[in-house]
Amino acid sequence: MTQSTGQGPNGTTDPTTPHHGTSSTNSTSSTSSAANSTSSTSGASAPATPRRRDEERWTEVDRYFSELLAPDDDALTAALRDSDAAGLPRIAVAPNQGKLLQLLAQLRGARRILEFGTLGGYSSIWMGRALPAGGRLDTLEFSPAHAEVARANIARAGLADRVKVHVGPALETLPRLAAEDTAPYDLVFIDADKQNNPHYLEWALKLSRPGTLIIGDNVVRSGAVIDPAQTDAGIQGIRTFLDMLAEHPRVNATAFQTVGSKGYDGFAMALVTE
Repeated sequence: MTQSTGQGPNGTTDPTTPHHGTSSTNSTSSTSSAANSTSSTSGASAPATPRRRDEERWTEVDRYFSELLAPDDDALTAALRDSDAAGLPRIAVAPNQGKLLQLLAQLRGARRILEFGTLGGYSSIWMGRALPAGGRLDTLEFSPAHAEVARANIARAGLADRVKVHVGPALETLPRLAAEDTAPYDLVFIDADKQNNPHYLEWALKLSRPGTLIIGDNVVRSGAVIDPAQTDAGIQGIRTFLDMLAEHPRVNATAFQTVGSKGYDGFAMALVTE
């Protein structure tokens, strides 16, 4: 949610893209400038800017909500710790964002979940815990090193029987998944390389049913999404993704902007209707 594993082309992790974050985390903070913490010529720190004060307040509120309503347990804490130790980017979802994903999965009665962008498995654990016995979560990760960390984190959380990490470019993995099992997914979480969001949405729709919920993370990017002149491939991918949601006859969609420990971003949500 304001998080995301930013991933590079076809699923590679891109630390500049908000994704799943650490407790500090599932997205990186919004873009900040040197003005947020400049030094005067005398070497003393300049007063915090209004934006910096806002970000600090957002983080404090997120921490309050997370500690009260979505506290980390040993498995979640260890997942963040070991992801840090392995050098993974701190772009996992925040705890309250992970809890939101879990609640949405429970509201849908999800038995099958598809996730684009595993990173260290933090969001996979949150969603995997919503699955009933016999449920399944397929999570797609480009990086073998990230997948190794994620598998260990998922196993420690006791979810190895229902969460499977698939390694490789997502657009190469998906045809194989579709051939192996034709059952539709109930929830799809898209949180990977933004330039491929349109392709991921196409696959999400192929693998969905009426009632499937599709969530696309990091669709605001500190407001950059509203600039049609943006040349960044990720922003262009987000805009095309949103255009597809607006025009596709099979979905009913909306989008939200959010602030929090991940900075200023947002997410899109679509219900497959037919």
